[in-house]
Amino acid sequence: MTVNVNGNDVVRAPEQHVSANGNPRKVNVVNSQRVREERIARARILWENRRTLGWSLVWGFVVSLVVVLLLPKGYEATAKLMPPETGSGSGAALMAALATRGAGMLGGLAGELMGVKGNGPVFVEILESRTVADRLIDEFQLSREYHTTKIEYTRKQLEAHTKISEDRKSGVITITVTSRDPGRAAEMAQAYVGELDRLVSQLSTSSARRERIFLEERLKTVKSDLDNAATQFSEFASKNTAIDIPAQGKAMVEAAAVLQGQLIAAEAEASGLEKIYTVNNVRVKALQARIGELREQLQKLGGSSSPAEVRSDNSLYPSIRKLPLLGVTYADLFRRTKIEETVYELLTQQYELAKVQEAKEIPSVKVLDSAVVPTVKSSPHRVALTCCGTFLALCGTAAWILLRKRWTEIDPTDPGRLLAEEMATSVAITARRFAAVGSAARSAVARRWGPKNWRGAPEAVERKRDVAPGVTQTWL
Repeated sequence: MTVNVNGNDVVRAPEQHVSANGNPRKVNVVNSQRVREERIARARILWENRRTLGWSLVWGFVVSLVVVLLLPKGYEATAKLMPPETGSGSGAALMAALATRGAGMLGGLAGELMGVKGNGPVFVEILESRTVADRLIDEFQLSREYHTTKIEYTRKQLEAHTKISEDRKSGVITITVTSRDPGRAAEMAQAYVGELDRLVSQLSTSSARRERIFLEERLKTVKSDLDNAATQFSEFASKNTAIDIPAQGKAMVEAAAVLQGQLIAAEAEASGLEKIYTVNNVRVKALQARIGELREQLQKLGGSSSPAEVRSDNSLYPSIRKLPLLGVTYADLFRRTKIEETVYELLTQQYELAKVQEAKEIPSVKVLDSAVVPTVKSSPHRVALTCCGTFLALCGTAAWILLRKRWTEIDPTDPGRLLAEEMATSVAITARRFAAVGSAARSAVARRWGPKNWRGAPEAVERKRDVAPGVTQTWL
């Protein structure tokens, strides 16, 4: 036999008996009887206090109902995204075939071996990223709605009001946003989709994107070089009247040949007339004047080798003597312009092809269900909360009744009861002291600022007042 802590009850130790098959079994008839008696005693206590339990049930129901009715309503808006496409060609076809035939594990293994990985987890991580959260916080001013002063707390509140999940079987991504305003909930869910599409395009690391970025930078450089070459070529052509040097040279040589032929014919005719007429003859003078004009025209076409005459030459077109010098610079500038123009055209074609390829390789965000404005609240669940509150009130009252009964049965000289009474007395005295201090401080501020200016009192006010004998409280 063993004796319990109080030293009053005697408990018989469990006896061990052996069954027919040789296995030991325990029999504790006394303990079972005692447990049964204790349960009956507790039930009797609760039955005797059934009136109190009934009132607690009523008040618990009323208070829970009032609290539930005062809770703000919550609305959920949901947007669903199709699983992103992963790859193309024979690998994607094989993966699709394995998936449709139910070989999920085999399909996943084949995808890993072939380097084909789903973008669903990446999309989920992007949606849960700090970048997306900060964009939504700034766009919808969530710090005011959640009544937070720091961005970290606002992010935690947004995370608590947002649920992002991916179905492993279908790959569909679900975005659910909870808000007190149904319209805001739908807008935030759609904003998640828009941010995902923007970041996927911005953070793409495909080879086509890298090629497109390289070509875009190269196009800027080539376009600048082409503009410079074209400007230099046009300025040179305008300054030297070099429209087309080869064509101009050919035309001027032909014109010089014609003038030379006319000059030879005029000189032959003049030689013949001088043998017949005198020098003062009208025909001889006219022919001499024509010969002088032809020689002057030939001199203009041919140009002069004297630097002084070259600088003073104000003719409209360059002379034949200057054409070879101008032709070298003209050909160099023309060749440079044509090269830059050809390079620019080729790069433009490659740039357009890279943009098309990039659009093919970027995982597209396809919306299965757009977020719509909800019309039915999602929270609070008033019936469940009211039942839980009523049940908790009933359980609390029952526990209080049993504890009170247990407290009255404890010996007044028991050390544990004495310690508990001492702690309760100390806590009550401390509470009354703090209540007195708070009341005195409020009275002092009210006398200083008046009842109307109580809320407008400055924060940095320091006043002293005696709260109790020997105790001075400084109020900041």
